[in-house]
Amino acid sequence: MKTKYEKIFVGVFANLILIFIISSIFLLSFGGSILHVDEKSEYDAIYSGNAEKKQVSLMFNVYWGTEYIDGILRVLAENNTKATFFIGGTWAEKNDVLLKRIYDEGHEIGNHGFFHIDHKKVSYSKNQEEILITERFIEAIIEVKTNLFAPPSGLYSATTLKAAYDLGYKTIMWSKDTMDFKDADENLCFTRATKDLKNGDLILMHPTAHTLAALQRILKFYSENGFSQVPVSTNIA
Repeated sequence: MKTKYEKIFVGVFANLILIFIISSIFLLSFGGSILHVDEKSEYDAIYSGNAEKKQVSLMFNVYWGTEYIDGILRVLAENNTKATFFIGGTWAEKNDVLLKRIYDEGHEIGNHGFFHIDHKKVSYSKNQEEILITERFIEAIIEVKTNLFAPPSGLYSATTLKAAYDLGYKTIMWSKDTMDFKDADENLCFTRATKDLKNGDLILMHPTAHTLAALQRILKFYSENGFSQVPVSTNIA
């Protein structure tokens, strides 16, 4: 009898073959070219949530920083709050148990592409391939299909937006960037996550030591100022 993880591997392998076939069809159809669609359209990226409700969302982009996720989950649990974790495919491939834990603790799981490429520079088919492979890995682990896509480094084109939309995704950006990947400073992280806070803010973070150190203060600030901290899908509804 196959173990749980053998079943996951078989499922993922089968899906990767399917993705390869789909990608080949796209390449034949579009010749690897960039599609040209209107920059302002129904495919537009979302930079903030509902301005009518006093709520904000913490978004963790995860390709690295695995050692800090346990602490982040602990702080979120202590504050009875749910965040959105945008998961990179290569990270999911190596951290299936932790991904399952994040989901089981009630947090929202989004798609962050597979190889952390510049989605602005690649074709329609390559954009879809990155999203689909990640989707299949995540779905094999938590049995849920993702529908929110955060392009790595916030890089996207009109082609990216169309490719994501055609797969049933909303492309998510941010209204506040803690820049915690760049500045290893707990106080800067806190300030950038709280300064001039507005209804519907989407706050970008990563699993880092200083982000973890600032998280309790950030959540306390939100609570004391009457803001609910909710998953992205709730905020943009």
